[in-house]
Amino acid sequence: MTITPTITSPRILLPAALLLAAGLQVGGAQSVPVNWGSSLSSATYVILDPQIQGNPNAVSAQQRQGVLEAMKRDSAGAIKRRYPNAVIATDSATPGAVQVRPVLVTPSVLAPWNKLTAQLEFRMPVGNNVILKQDFGVLTLWQKQSEAANYMYDVLAQRLP
Repeated sequence: MTITPTITSPRILLPAALLLAAGLQVGGAQSVPVNWGSSLSSATYVILDPQIQGNPNAVSAQQRQGVLEAMKRDSAGAIKRRYPNAVIATDSATPGAVQVRPVLVTPSVLAPWNKLTAQLEFRMPVGNNVILKQDFGVLTLWQKQSEAANYMYDVLAQRLP
């Protein structure tokens, strides 16, 4: 797991599934804010608009929209499953809310041996920023099909304190 301070549609087509395609290769941890895990289990979260970084032409605009919707919905669901007492708010101006931005970093080519990086970027109300990220194999996520985003963000959420 690397911690750095600072998609359910009916069916996702093959390229979109490849985009959300999980070998668990992880980097080393860096410094983490002291109060990082102290109140996450009962916090209010706002899921910000997700981002896809890397090769923007890996999928069509329509497929990309489906992937972005799944990232937002499934990252919120993963946080709620990890912390059942958490509240997911929709207003980004909610006072005291932890802002979370789901990010997917795609390789230049969606080949089965390549990896994607899923990130959850946390902006804590006290001003600390934390990025939780992990690499996932394209082939493994392709096998998950429409559950790929759910799988990625569940894996990341299970690593939260």
